Amino acid sequence: MKTTVLNSIKDIEVYELLDTGDMHRASTLFVRKYQKYVYSIALRYLRNEFDAEDATQDTFIRAIRYIGSFRRDSSLSTWLYTITTSVCSTINRKRKIQRFFGMETEVTLDDLLVDEVGADTKVHNEDFDREFRLILQKLPVKQRETFALRYFDELSYEEISKILGTSVGGLKANYFQAVKKLAVLLKDSELLSHYFSQNNE
Repeated sequence: MKTTVLNSIKDIEVYELLDTGDMHRASTLFVRKYQKYVYSIALRYLRNEFDAEDATQDTFIRAIRYIGSFRRDSSLSTWLYTITTSVCSTINRKRKIQRFFGMETEVTLDDLLVDEVGADTKVHNEDFDREFRLILQKLPVKQRETFALRYFDELSYEEISKILGTSVGGLKANYFQAVKKLAVLLKDSELLSHYFSQNNE
């Protein structure tokens, strides 16, 4: 399930390049480290791969523009999370305007061709991911965000506390409640039960 494990590149390596004035290399390292992280956040918010890709690109354009003035009083992941959610909020506002005026053309994964080899597996995994995201949306907002940041993005409770403005104790309680509710919801999901039975054969 985990899709956004941050790689071994350290923030300090980015800072060192920034301190030497090598913006090109610093930006390249920065994007390599956090690209999957930003994309996973955008996908959770927008629930559309194409919009998530656009949001990821826009996030890095903004971040790279201002990274030279980043104060370093929080981690880069915390700073990027704030930028990403801001970009996603803008995209969601544009979506609402487009729907209001009837200008939106929906494009889904079902409209795309998949490779013949492994197509069944790809569709099955997409169904599983879609179902899990829908189940995740049933959680209260704070529980959902705490779970996603802790489980998918593997952030520490201290980092999540800075992002969400909630105490570490409160976050641990939110995560515990989220896991309990997800366990019940997953147990009741026929698609996920089928998925696990197939993968355990």
